[in-house]
Amino acid sequence: MCSHTLPNFDMSNHKWQRLQEFRQAVYQNLGRARDATFELMDAVMLSRKVDSLADLSLCPCFRRKWSSSYEALEDTRPNANKFMKLYMGQIPTESVVVMAGDHTPWPRPEAKSLKERTYEHRGGDPWSRRPVSVGQGYSTLVWVPESEGSWALPVRHERITSWETPLTKAAWQLRQVCKDLPVRPLTLWDSEYGCASFVLKTADVQADKLMRLRSNRCLWGAPPAYGGRGRPRVHGEKFKLNNSTTWATPAQVVEVDDPKLGRIRVQMWHQLHFRQSPKHPMTLFQVERLEHPHRQPLWLAWVGLPTARPSIDVWRNYLRRFCVDHWYRFAKGRLHWTMPKLKTPQQAERWSCLMPAITWQLWLARDGIGDRPLPWQKPVGRLTPGRTAQAIGSVLARLGTPTYLPKTRGKSPGWPKGKGRDSFPTYPLVKKGRGRFRKPSRSP
Repeated sequence: MCSHTLPNFDMSNHKWQRLQEFRQAVYQNLGRARDATFELMDAVMLSRKVDSLADLSLCPCFRRKWSSSYEALEDTRPNANKFMKLYMGQIPTESVVVMAGDHTPWPRPEAKSLKERTYEHRGGDPWSRRPVSVGQGYSTLVWVPESEGSWALPVRHERITSWETPLTKAAWQLRQVCKDLPVRPLTLWDSEYGCASFVLKTADVQADKLMRLRSNRCLWGAPPAYGGRGRPRVHGEKFKLNNSTTWATPAQVVEVDDPKLGRIRVQMWHQLHFRQSPKHPMTLFQVERLEHPHRQPLWLAWVGLPTARPSIDVWRNYLRRFCVDHWYRFAKGRLHWTMPKLKTPQQAERWSCLMPAITWQLWLARDGIGDRPLPWQKPVGRLTPGRTAQAIGSVLARLGTPTYLPKTRGKSPGWPKGKGRDSFPTYPLVKKGRGRFRKPSRSP
C-alpha cells in the first residue's frame, strides 16, 4: 500500500471517523457469516481483475480459504431495510434531494438450473444482435449527490421477481424510501416509466416525478367547464407530441445559451394528463437544441403536488438521471457484480446487496484520498468511482477491519467414497404477459 496518497491521515478527522462508523454499521447489519462477507467486500474494492468468485480469496485482505467466499453468500443475511436507513442517514436534506430509478438485466442464458429466469431487455449492447437476453432483472433507486459527474449512490438495489414488473418494483421501492425520508425528493425516470400506470402506482407517494416521454405519446388537456347537460367531460383537447398542429399555446417559452448544449429553447404546458390518469395533471416540457434541428426534442413530464408548479429550469435536473447508467457500468465492470455464476436467486440477491454498501464506502472516502492513476491514465481533479477504487487500498490498510481472525477448524473429511452425486434440476423460463404470467411446459 502506498502511503503518499494520504499525506494527513488523522483518525480524529471527522471524515475518517464517519467512514469507520459506516463500515462498523455495515458489518453489524450483515447478519450471519459477517466476517467472511465483510472481507469479501474489501476484496472487491481492492481487486481490479478477477475471473471467478474464488479469485477474490487471493486478495490479502481476505484471510480465509477460497471456499469461504461461496459459504459467505450462502450463510449471510443482509437486511435491506436496515441498509436503506443507514444510507439515508448519510443524505443531507438541507437542499433538494434528487433521486433516480432504473432497471438492468443480469444475463444468465446458460444457467438452466437457476430458478425464475425471465426474458429481459438488454439495450445499449452493440455486440448483441438481439436486444433481449435470458436472466434476471434488478431495479435500482439511487441518490444523485452532485449536479455533474458520474456518482450515483444506490439506496435500494433488488431483484425483480418473476411475478413483478419494473414499474411495480420501482413504485414499491420509491414508497419504501419516501416513508423514512424527511423531505419530499425529486425523482427522475426514463421513458419506460413515463406512462399512466406508473403515475397511478405512485400517486400516494410523497415525491415529485420528472419523467421522459416517448415522442409518440398522446396527452389530453383539462376538460372544459360543465355545460349543464349530460355527463361532465373528463378529457379536453388531444395533445399529440409528434403533431405540432394539436399543441395548445404554451404557458411559457424560454431560450437560453447553455455552455455545453448550445442554444436551448424550452416550452412549457400545464394541466395535461394521460388518458388513463385524468385526476393526476402534469406539466409538460419540450426541450429543443436549436443548433441541431434534426435531432428529436426531449419531452419531459413533471408530476407533483397539485398546488405546486415547477419552474422552467426544472428540466436541467433530468440530465442527472444518466448517473444510474454510469453506476450499472461501474458495478458490472469494476465491482464484478455480474461475474459470479451463482446457483440460486437468493445467493444472487445477497451478493447484489453488497454492491450499494461498497459504493457508499467509496463515496465517503473520496474527499480524503488523492488520485492514483495507472501509468497510461491521465490525472483527474475530481475522483470518479473507478479512480476512488484504485486509491482505496491505503485507506483500508490504515482504517483496519472490524472482522475477527479465522479459527482453525481441522480438515474436512470430504465426499464419502462410493456416494453418488445428483445433478441439479433444471427450471423453465418464466414468460411474463400483460396482466398474467405464463409458464411453458417443463423441459425434459
